Amino acid sequence: MALNVPNLEGNEIADDYTRQYVPKGRWSDTWGVFKSNFLKLVLINVFVLITFVPGIAIIFFRSMYISGLGLVYPFNSSILYPFYPEVAGLTERLTLSADLLFYALLIVAGFIASIGLSGATYSIRKLINTHGQFSVKGFFHGIKVCYFNTVLPVTFVTAFMFASLTIGDWMRVVSATGGNAAGAVTAYVFIIIATVLVCIYSAWLFAVGTSYRTSFSQLFKNSFVLMIGTPIQTIFMAGFSLIPVWFVMIGGFMQVIGFIIFILFGFSMILLCWNAFTQWTFDAYVNPNLKAAKEEGAKKNAEENQVDPQQRARELLAAGKSELIARPIMPVTDSGRFTSLGKTFTRNDLKAVNENREKLYSDVAAYEEAHKNDSVFVEYNKLFAEREKALQSETDKKGKKKNKISSDNLLK
Repeated sequence: MALNVPNLEGNEIADDYTRQYVPKGRWSDTWGVFKSNFLKLVLINVFVLITFVPGIAIIFFRSMYISGLGLVYPFNSSILYPFYPEVAGLTERLTLSADLLFYALLIVAGFIASIGLSGATYSIRKLINTHGQFSVKGFFHGIKVCYFNTVLPVTFVTAFMFASLTIGDWMRVVSATGGNAAGAVTAYVFIIIATVLVCIYSAWLFAVGTSYRTSFSQLFKNSFVLMIGTPIQTIFMAGFSLIPVWFVMIGGFMQVIGFIIFILFGFSMILLCWNAFTQWTFDAYVNPNLKAAKEEGAKKNAEENQVDPQQRARELLAAGKSELIARPIMPVTDSGRFTSLGKTFTRNDLKAVNENREKLYSDVAAYEEAHKNDSVFVEYNKLFAEREKALQSETDKKGKKKNKISSDNLLK
């Protein structure tokens, strides 16, 4: 499906960095950022984890509250009729009552968690685009410019999760009390499907809203277009980004690993993966002119260099002979760039830089050898040689040279 989101181009939320086209691709570029900036990702993860503490506390106290009810209410089979004549579905009703309270509070906790998510997604996006730049000031700037567009999708997700969990509790109450559960089961299936779709859509709302300045209506429209335009990629990357969550859900020893990942870099990993995917999508469908402008600039430079060799030689001659102009100099291109080093780097990164430098030396020598007979250099050196010879032959009666060689008289 062809995506049509031209109104986003040029409206990036990038106040203290410049979003650039990545020739090597977002995936390899992001992997390099992850390896060389791991400690920064851990620090960002700590900031996010702090804002998730209220939500974690709510889930913990919910479990404690339900466990405490087991000590008060008659769930023991030795308690007989005279004390509690009707206990069918009592467990389910108590769970439903607790979930209505605690999961409603979880929606409120989402407002606090959005603080960390907004600052983290801006910082990680800047980290990707600048290959390592991060500051606490930038994190708080991200909160300022991205908070509203973060709390909106987070509220959608927590509200639908609240609805699906409470409807599931209601379905179990109906089943436990012997009622007709067909309607409750149908409602539960539909709310689960709706919750999954809303979560995926909210992820795109989050990505677009924290990356671009756009109107409220355009935010919803463009997020929907991007979601339905990349369905397979979106589902795959959503699942891949949530790898730490899958570890926790498996249980057992894998759950322990999942908790360790979350404490160290889990939130940062999820945001890094999702940002890499969405930035790749934006490169392809929102900002293709980044690449087009780069290619057009290279083409323009090539056209400017295609001038008459003799005319070009005369222009250079007027400036005075230079060894840097008299011989071919390899132009600066993307292929000649060094491997970028961040503030932290490894021995392998230094080795890669040395290898690139040696390759550059050999490329320069090969270019000079291949172009030394180009007409522009031949004409340039020929004009200087002829003019210098003529000037040296012009002498006065005493045998002294009449003229001095300079940029002013070489073309006379």
